[in-house]
Amino acid sequence: MASRLNPYLSFAGDARQALEFYQGVFGGDLSVNTYGDFGQGDAPGSAGADKIMHGMLETPAGFTLMAADNPPGTQFTAGNNFSVSLSGDDAADLRGYWEKLSAGGAVAVPLDKQMWGDVFGMCTDRFGIAWMVNITEAQS
Repeated sequence: MASRLNPYLSFAGDARQALEFYQGVFGGDLSVNTYGDFGQGDAPGSAGADKIMHGMLETPAGFTLMAADNPPGTQFTAGNNFSVSLSGDDAADLRGYWEKLSAGGAVAVPLDKQMWGDVFGMCTDRFGIAWMVNITEAQS
């Protein structure tokens, strides 16, 4: 898979509704994972467990839009609720982008193996732009 660059939107609890709206606008296939799917959020069946940890809409026109609800306990700030996502399976390229983007910036989540099996990191570059880098790991 080639690397892709796309917007990643954050929501204050209505990511599912927003993604379903965008699917109605652009068409395509929508996939979502909740915080509860990964054992996070409030107790199973509670509102927090049903919030979106990661959603992705892939459209027939080739657009990719990703979104999530802010993690439980974090503050939502309208206007700053987007990041640019870089993802793919070319670890060397993606690690190189990460090194350059995070240099002189601030690392929020170090580039490291995550509970969903991929290598992931979040940083803000020296110009104030938030970036997410996800390196898809081969499934065993």
